[in-house]
Order: sequence, then structure tokens, then C-alpha cells
Amino acid sequence: MNASELQKLIDWLIDGGRSATSPTRFMAECCERMVAAGLPLWRVGVFVRTLHPEIYGRNFIWKPGAEVEVGTVDFGILESPDFHNSPLKIVFQEGLEVHARIDDPASKRFPIIEDLRAEGVTDYTALPLFFTDGTIHATSWTTKQAGGFTEEQMAALHGLITPLSRVIEIINWRRMAASLLDTYVGNRAGERILGGQIRRGHTETMNAAIWLSDLRGFTSLSDRVPAETVVDVLNNYFDCQVTAIRNHGGEVLKYMGDGLLAVFPIDEYVGDEQQVCSRVLEAAQESRASVADLQYPIGDAVERFRFGVALHVGRILYGNIGGGNRLDFTCIGPAVNLAARLEKIASQTKRTIVASEGFAGICRGGWSDLGEFPVAGFAKAARVYGLADETSAA
Repeated sequence: MNASELQKLIDWLIDGGRSATSPTRFMAECCERMVAAGLPLWRVGVFVRTLHPEIYGRNFIWKPGAEVEVGTVDFGILESPDFHNSPLKIVFQEGLEVHARIDDPASKRFPIIEDLRAEGVTDYTALPLFFTDGTIHATSWTTKQAGGFTEEQMAALHGLITPLSRVIEIINWRRMAASLLDTYVGNRAGERILGGQIRRGHTETMNAAIWLSDLRGFTSLSDRVPAETVVDVLNNYFDCQVTAIRNHGGEVLKYMGDGLLAVFPIDEYVGDEQQVCSRVLEAAQESRASVADLQYPIGDAVERFRFGVALHVGRILYGNIGGGNRLDFTCIGPAVNLAARLEKIASQTKRTIVASEGFAGICRGGWSDLGEFPVAGFAKAARVYGLADETSAA
């Protein structure tokens, strides 16, 4: 071992590994410094759990001369044979180190050891990462060195694991904060919050296409079926829209019972409003098809669903609104109010997709003029358009 390089590595970790500008760069630089200090590493894995509704954890894999591989696993991993027969299960659940020399017959209880033997690996060890909140995460270390890791090299690994844990915990908390904000307030709003836009009244105006939808017959459904079933129905129903919205450049801002508010920002300098509105309409048509295909068995019956969505375009005020220290990152303005009124008109006319005159004028083709309708709170009636492939009975 190179004592001087090892101390430099420890000092670098204590300083937060600040020369690394990203998690993958940190992983690569850390492993490269370990090799320079005398650790004959072949494959290193870092496995951290996270707070995400669909992702159980993330893994970072380093090999010399290759890019760091980043992957995710869902909650199904907990039931998989690979996990139950893995040394990592012992690390995660018991916080214990697992050392498995490839030539040790006792190591054969772990199927991964045979795979590593085929790669020429001679030694494997899995070490826990203890975070300050009490959670346990994991690392794995392999070498192709003849005879495996020496006692001196294992002692160096043990000495590095605590400062390494602190840096990985900081990186994980940053990623987790971004992930939670993305999940609960949306990506663009989350970026602004993490960027320091956190005070009440911090707002900005932007031009956007606005999507406001709700589920037809939701009140009746809520009265007929258990609350747990209603929640499951809503989750399936929102899935029909959210994928299409995100795939076409939109961001879901808010769920309001069975209602959904989304925005599709328009870059005024690029002048892409026609392209944006076309994508919005495509998302609405995809959602219409998905909701039409949605079936949900309730008792002896199979429930089918219909929804309505209003599309509008205009300027909105986007930012922090609320009282005291309880804020919401949302959008307001006359354009949002009109979209909400148009959605009610969609219900009145039994249409699935309706648009304002402004939206239909930008996204031309395929519209039918439904006439003018009085709009509560607005001095002038609004001309409303529906898709030509729908009828009032649709």
C-alpha cells in the first residue's frame, strides 16, 4: 500500500470529494485514487436505497478503463431469487460484512461467486455503508489479484469505508431531495426550489399551453365503492394521462381530487407555440384512447371510464403561493381560470377534448366550432372548439 496516496484519498473524502462534479465522476475518481493507493480493484459496486414511489434503489458500477454504469431496481427486487441468494441481502438486512474468497468452497452458497470466477475474480467482499439516519446501504469490492485481497489491503478498505459513507450519504440526500421534489411538485418546479426559489412571492410569468382535466362521474363512483378502490381507480386513470403528458413535454403541476392540471411551457424567443400545442393535442388524443381502454372490475361489473380535458394557451404566473411557511409551487392567472371554465363546458357538451379559440387557432385542423358560451367570472363569452372526430354523444 502507498501510505501517502492513501492519506491523500482520506483527506479528499473528508473534504467531500469536491473535485468530482457528479456522482458518476465521484465514483470514478474515488476508485482511481484507491488503485493509485495500492488497492488492486477490478469491479466496485455502490448500492443505495432511495425514496421513490417506483424505485427501490440505485446502483453504481465501476471497472477500470470503463464508464461508470448507473442503474435502478424497483421494489420487485426484494422478492427476486437473485437478491435472496446475494451477499448484499445480508449487508442490507443485518449490516454485516460478507467476505467470500472465490476458491473457498463455502462461498459457493452465493451464485454470484461462480459468475465472478468466470471473469477471473479471486476475491469478493461486501461492506455496509451506515448512514447517520440509521439506514444501511451496501458496497461490493472485487479483485483479480492472485490470492485475493491481502490483510493490509482489507485494513485499508475498512479504514476508507467510514469517510466514504459520509460523502455517499451527502450525494444520496441531494439526489433524494431532487427526486422527491420531482415526484411531488414536478421537475421544473423542483429545479427552481432546489435553486433557491423558496420565498413566498417568488414568481415568474411564462407563456404556456394549459391542460385541465377531470374524470366524469367521479362523485357517483366515490359514493358507490370503497375509498381504497377509488384511490386505485384514480391511480390507473392518472396513469392514462401522465405518461402522455410527460412524453410530449408537459409537466403535471397538481392533482385536485379527480382533476389534473398540467402545463406545457412555450419558448417565446424560439416561437415554438405551434409545435407545443400540436404535442399537447397529441397527448390529449393518446390519453383519450387510454382512458377509453381502461377497464376496472368492481364486484360483478366491469367499470368503464370517460374524462374531459380543456386545452388553452396564455400567460400564467408560476411560483410560490401560500400562507406563512406553508407554500405551494403552482400557477395562477386568467388563462388558468378560463381553462377551468372550459373543462366544465366539456362536461356540458359531453365532449372529451375541447379547446379555447386561442388554442384552436394555433393548432389548426380537425376542430369544430361549438359556439360561444358564457363564462362565469369573465365579461365576454368564450368561443369553444371540439374535435371533429367527436360528437356531443361521445
